[in-house]
Amino acid sequence: MTVVQEATGAERVAQALEFLAQAEAEFAMGDNGASVQVIIAASIQRGCDYNSHPANNNATTQLAEEYDDPFLAAGFTAAEKFHIHFHHGGMEDYQITADRYAVRSYVERMVKLVEELEAN
Repeated sequence: MTVVQEATGAERVAQALEFLAQAEAEFAMGDNGASVQVIIAASIQRGCDYNSHPANNNATTQLAEEYDDPFLAAGFTAAEKFHIHFHHGGMEDYQITADRYAVRSYVERMVKLVEELEAN
């Protein structure tokens, strides 16, 4: 997985979509990368910190509250579980199946939010 170090919000969105596509082959790695890239894109747009896990978690929480969308927070939490699973294992097949949808939905919803803000 190649991550763009210095990138614009639009480049982060493109990276998120690329990672999401890769997720079909290697889901644990791909979706974690996709979710991180898309929250960084949203943070860049809003001038927020994105250089730590707590910053990304806070940004998602703020967006979930702003848009009254609790599924954003749930999707980020699912992505966190995949990150842990990627490094340490532990998720059962049924958890992977259930959380896979949550992460994909999170990334797709975040992409729409980023694109909407770019358009305005």
